[in-house]
Amino acid sequence: MTRTPVQRASGRRDRPGYDRDSLLEIAVMVFNERGYDGTGMEELARRLGLSKSSIYHHVSGKEELLDLAVSRALDALFAVLDEDGDSQATATARLERIVRRSVEVLVAELPYVTLLLRVHGNSEAERRALERRREFDHRVAELVARAAAEGGVRNDIAPHLASRLLFGTVNSLVEWYRPEGGLPAAVLADSVAAVLFDGLRARSVR
Repeated sequence: MTRTPVQRASGRRDRPGYDRDSLLEIAVMVFNERGYDGTGMEELARRLGLSKSSIYHHVSGKEELLDLAVSRALDALFAVLDEDGDSQATATARLERIVRRSVEVLVAELPYVTLLLRVHGNSEAERRALERRREFDHRVAELVARAAAEGGVRNDIAPHLASRLLFGTVNSLVEWYRPEGGLPAAVLADSVAAVLFDGLRARSVR
């Protein structure tokens, strides 16, 4: 059986043979299983097969691990907002593209997005993450408003509410989607966009 860098390090506490990414991957798994607040450094050390001092060789503590994890998810989501795409695209087309790409990010970074959606604001790292989530929601709401103004989506739903409904649906995927289920990310993104935008598009006037 091929062992991860973290597993190979388990017998060499004084000379860690793992990197921070490997450590982070395991830490995120434990945070999602036990909850961030319910996970201590002792538990992380036990699951990694390392001493706490070996973990501190790479990070200052579990809050830095949390910060790294949620920042990875948020950076990927903000990158979707900042993608150039088609500069001539309508706000409606851009909104649909963002929803599709956000689903793809969720699939690619599932453990990290899952952890992001479970933070409660009990630490400085969590509060920073929540503030960035609010910024993301605000930017999507602005795009919804522009899409409504151009007639691409219905204008009888407040933009911030529409934004919450859109991404509430996207975010709910973390509760049931599993990559091993065989559903490709592109198919999932197409399905989510079809369901959401068929209900959100502006109705033609007869």
